[in-house]
Amino acid sequence: MLEGTPMALLQWLKEGNLSSLIFASLFLVLISKFLCNFTRKKLNLPPSPPKLPIIGNLHQLGKNPHISLYHLAEKLGPIMHLQLGEIPTVVVSSARTAKEVLKTHDLALASRPEIFSAKHLFYNCTDIAFSPYGAYWRQIRKISILELLSTKRVQSYSFVRKEEVARLVHRVAESYPGTTNLSKMLGLYANDVLCRKAFGRDFSAGGEYDRLGFQKMLEEYQELLGGFSIGDFFPSMEFMHTLTGMKSRLQKTFRRFDQFFDEIIKEHQNPGGKKEDNKDLVDVLLEIQRSEDIEMPLTMDNIKAIILDMFAAGTDTTFITLDWGMTELIMNPKVMERAQAEVRRVVGEKIFVLESDLPQLHYTKAVVKEIFRLHPPAPVLLPRESMENITIDGYNIPAKTRFFVNAWAVGRDTECWEKPETFEPERFMGKNIDFKGQDFELIPFGAGRRSCPAITFGMASVDLALAQLLHSFDWELPPGIQSKDLDMTEIFGITMHRKSPLMVVAKPWFP
Repeated sequence: MLEGTPMALLQWLKEGNLSSLIFASLFLVLISKFLCNFTRKKLNLPPSPPKLPIIGNLHQLGKNPHISLYHLAEKLGPIMHLQLGEIPTVVVSSARTAKEVLKTHDLALASRPEIFSAKHLFYNCTDIAFSPYGAYWRQIRKISILELLSTKRVQSYSFVRKEEVARLVHRVAESYPGTTNLSKMLGLYANDVLCRKAFGRDFSAGGEYDRLGFQKMLEEYQELLGGFSIGDFFPSMEFMHTLTGMKSRLQKTFRRFDQFFDEIIKEHQNPGGKKEDNKDLVDVLLEIQRSEDIEMPLTMDNIKAIILDMFAAGTDTTFITLDWGMTELIMNPKVMERAQAEVRRVVGEKIFVLESDLPQLHYTKAVVKEIFRLHPPAPVLLPRESMENITIDGYNIPAKTRFFVNAWAVGRDTECWEKPETFEPERFMGKNIDFKGQDFELIPFGAGRRSCPAITFGMASVDLALAQLLHSFDWELPPGIQSKDLDMTEIFGITMHRKSPLMVVAKPWFP
């Protein structure tokens, strides 16, 4: 009998048993491969593209995973199985399969996988978006829906939206007859609205926006949380994040956000701070923290994690929607003309659009839906992770499988959309399709338990600003530039920005 010591093993090899060991190792590898294939066939997993050793299908994601996955789905179908490093993954790309994931199996798929970047940025994933399913997540989700993002709360910020839309119009008008960087103006608007609602003041006055480096912080945030970092697919090799510099970037970005939030909270705890008189989201969270009715205590880090959700996601979604929307309208002058005619007819001789005007803007609402169909803010929805074995389309998918819903591909699902690459808001006229999670052909904010709880909160800022821009200006591209010259390249991240800013000439229009 061979003793369990290194010296005994060495002696055993010297006695001529090396070939036996090699043979036994090869045998074990073959048996393992056979069992793996047998298990796969027994499970009846969705179809898969060919894989490479170790990395699996990672090499097939490319620089724009949403597009690469869309083209793979054209070959393999709307549900496919990928081996991304060590992570078994299912990707769905049609409205029908998205409904299976987001509704039929919503509870079984209600958790999030542990993403390295989210863990480091969101205070160990204690925010709403990345927190795993459980009692803590249910509590903060309830707080967000009932306290932070309720219809009553959204209505209470109407004065903020009104004032910030007026500032946006003023900033754009100042540039005429020259060109304006509309993307920058929209970024300032989105940031100011969010900061005033969440923190009680804006940061654009006095150059604070640039001094604090908000734009760089947000760009780093969306790039770091892209969801397709190689290290996230090799949990056993977490050291890769250190080698690639990812960990140091995360730590630097986290420190900048953390210091900023410390200042914000200090202002709210100090009666002499700069905040407005109205109660903002930080006020609400601090009140809840002090409340005796709360089931689980909220730490200051928990509050900062929730604030980061609001700050980054709220700013980015509003900006991206308006930026892509104005780009598409300028590229499609007939759509622009029809939308402007509707807004100007409804608003009449008033200088500013009122929120009470918005329900009458049916075509403009169709424009927004078409923006979301072609340019969902998050092209691939945040990943889910199965908590139990499930069956979709007859395929058996085991627990601990990561799920991605390609919202960008769903918006191009030919079973739902005719001429899916064409910007055509008319497709929504006379139809009840909406983007709030009940119609699975249009899911820019997801659906089910893990859908974005801030849809109403964010859309109020989008609808008013878009209508006002259509009402206040006639839009042209700079001299010598045609719509075909616009760079429509997408930068993939947790959200999908345009690579190049939108430069325009905005001629003020007076009723």
